[in-house]
Amino acid sequence: MKRSLALAMLLALTVAPPVRAATEADYKAAYAAAEAAFKEAADLRNQWTTTVSTLAAAKKAADSSDFDRAVAAAKEAEALAKASIFQARSEKETWKAMEIR
Repeated sequence: MKRSLALAMLLALTVAPPVRAATEADYKAAYAAAEAAFKEAADLRNQWTTTVSTLAAAKKAADSSDFDRAVAAAKEAEALAKASIFQARSEKETWKAMEIR
């Protein structure tokens, strides 16, 4: 059993596609998605300051041609912006449940 499990893991590792480095195009796509989410959060008047600094880190990494780090930071910024959007939308309704009646 252990031998077949080890063989299956080895086979999965050799068949898996190789990991490629991120390109400038990958960065631009990830940054555009993050900026779009950030603008949507701004429209809801719920921008998080951490999103601003993470977008700046993505830009700085891209400026130094570290696209792997830039893409990771841009994706993190997009996730933060989407979380702030979710917060704004959910709190728009949930405050009513906490209202003193």
